[in-house]
Amino acid sequence: MERFYVDVLGLTVERRLDAIGLVQLRCGRSLLDLVPGGQGTQTVPNVDHFCLGIDASDVVLVQRYLEAQGVEIAGGPARVYGARGTGTSLYVRDPEHNTVELKLLRDGSEA
Repeated sequence: MERFYVDVLGLTVERRLDAIGLVQLRCGRSLLDLVPGGQGTQTVPNVDHFCLGIDASDVVLVQRYLEAQGVEIAGGPARVYGARGTGTSLYVRDPEHNTVELKLLRDGSEA
């Protein structure tokens, strides 16, 4: 999981709490917490997806990059409405099959 968010998506490790297996990743003004899951168990997701704004303007180049990294594209590109208005997004799956929306912040359509 850490490799996906750091090496592929470019987040940075802010801190670790090894006693509980917590890794906090910096993404702009926000933090994304990674914690160990229950290996070998099937759980029901309690979040549909979360969105990361990305500093990009060409969705085709973003998609090609992600595919070259072996990232599963789950949907899009699509024009969707969200916290920053309507814009272009790709939906990907992280290594534990969580859905992550990657929303282009420089596609000229943000509010």
